[in-house]
Amino acid sequence: MNSELDLVTVYRSMDADAKEDTECLIELLTDAGIKAVLVDDSAPNVPKGVYEVRVPAADSARAEEVIAENPLPDETAEVDPSSDLDLETIAGAASELEATSIKNLLDASGIASVLVGDSVLPNFPFEVRVARDQVEQARALIADAEAKGPAAAEEAELESESGL
Repeated sequence: MNSELDLVTVYRSMDADAKEDTECLIELLTDAGIKAVLVDDSAPNVPKGVYEVRVPAADSARAEEVIAENPLPDETAEVDPSSDLDLETIAGAASELEATSIKNLLDASGIASVLVGDSVLPNFPFEVRVARDQVEQARALIADAEAKGPAAAEEAELESESGL
C-alpha cells in the first residue's frame, strides 16, 4: 500500500463491539489475501467512536464480496420466535398524562413499557403495553400503586428527590 489515499473503506461501525468486529474482518480479509488495515477515530475524518476496515482500492470489490459471504455473528443472530416478548396491553388510560404516569411507574421499577396513543387526537384512549412475560409483575405493581393512592406516590417522589 503506497499511501493512505489508495485505501477504500469497506466496513464501518460504531457499535459497542466495533473494534472486535473490525479485527475479525481484518483477519478474514488477510486470510483471503487482501491487505487490510483497521482505522479508528484517531485518524483524520473518522467520526468519534467509529472503526473502519480499509483496503487498497483495487481490492475493494473482492473485499466486499468476502465480507458479504462471511457475515459477522451479530448480523446473523436468530430472533426469539417465542411469544414471550410480544406486547400486551396492561392498562388503558383516558388521558396521555395518566398513561405516562403508569409508564413512568413501570419504567422506574425496571419493566420496559410502551405508550400507545395519539396526542394529536386526545379523545382516543391511550394504552400501556409490556412484554407478555412481564404482564403479571406489571399488573401487580400498578395494583399496589393504586391501593396506596396518590399520597404514597407523592411521598415516594419527595424521598427520591431528597435522597433519603
